[in-house]
Amino acid sequence: MARWQRTLYILVLVQFVSATGFSSTFSFQPLYIAELGTRTGLSIEFLSGLVFSAPAITQIIMSPFWGAIADRRGRKLMVERATFGGAAVIFLMTFVGSAEEFVLLRAVQGLITGVVAAMTALVAANVPRERAGYALGLLQVGLWGGISAGPLIGGLVADTFGYRSTFLITSGMLLISGVLAWRGVDEQFQPRPRPVGRRYSFWAAWRQVLARPGIGSTYTADFMSQLGRFMLVPFLPFLVEDLMSGREQVATVTGIVSAVSALTGTLAAVYLGRLGDRIGPRIILLYGALAAAVFHFPQGLVWAVWQLITLQAITGAILGGITPAISAALAHCTPSGEEGAVYGLENSIAATARAIAPLLGSALVVWVDLWGVFATAGIIFLLMAVIVFGWLPGKRGEG
Repeated sequence: MARWQRTLYILVLVQFVSATGFSSTFSFQPLYIAELGTRTGLSIEFLSGLVFSAPAITQIIMSPFWGAIADRRGRKLMVERATFGGAAVIFLMTFVGSAEEFVLLRAVQGLITGVVAAMTALVAANVPRERAGYALGLLQVGLWGGISAGPLIGGLVADTFGYRSTFLITSGMLLISGVLAWRGVDEQFQPRPRPVGRRYSFWAAWRQVLARPGIGSTYTADFMSQLGRFMLVPFLPFLVEDLMSGREQVATVTGIVSAVSALTGTLAAVYLGRLGDRIGPRIILLYGALAAAVFHFPQGLVWAVWQLITLQAITGAILGGITPAISAALAHCTPSGEEGAVYGLENSIAATARAIAPLLGSALVVWVDLWGVFATAGIIFLLMAVIVFGWLPGKRGEG
């Protein structure tokens, strides 16, 4: 087995364990906010959006710096930082006494985590470019597999033992994933040589990244994808609660909805990743964006949980193909040695979308209704398709 394959398979396992931990709390965080209560008088709806925006805002600040440091000190170190740091801060979430304290710790989480970006950079730096779609698709299997298992486990634990116990499980899983990366990954890191006498500059590295053909348009498509996806996350529990007429086990059912979506994404990731290696990631992104638009519009009009689950399963499969296609498109445009900067900046751009998305969703819920959130997400994916068609280079980053 080649070294890059061994590294890939270990990182897929690390991705699965860490994603299971992180996602085990997603399905009920708005409900946890409601249980904790507020000390400032802010609305539960606003705090529910803020709990998802806060870590994204802090990731905007830190991700490019972590990425640049990865190119200088090694990508494995960044995976260890994200997993061990995440384990510590999420452990503290078990003991919060108010919604505001929880939001503050979520902001700290964004400063020190970023597991997905760290592992994407490590994989992209170690696999042959012609196998990038397959490798990054397999990494998405670990991510989506964890995301599918996490909400189901978290919902069951939360309904059985209470919300706080789930944060202990999450912390333990991140600790395990950190140990797996520390002991299992053998990175033969060689920093890219710099001209003699020239000091390293973060700004110069980022300007160089943005000047690469295809990088800017891929970043824009990624921003649109993340914006359309994360507008819905804070309000999914409330939609499920409304469809169930306030019955018990809302956290469990919300976990099932999230799990089904992630499971179909897992199944789609490897197939569409391999297909992208043959036909190019641009085609996957174009048709994926169009399909995501079509299947987001009707979700705000459902009247039964099974309808929501069906539509979430379809959009999950579509998004499962879009994410590795974006990573593969970046890999084709990235010279060796710049992976950390490219994916660190990508994570910052994605985090910007994740910061804006819940707040935009909150405004739409207040001004229009839940249907307005789904309709706006559909429009965003249509705009993404226009950007991909008009500006994204073809296969292998041509143009």
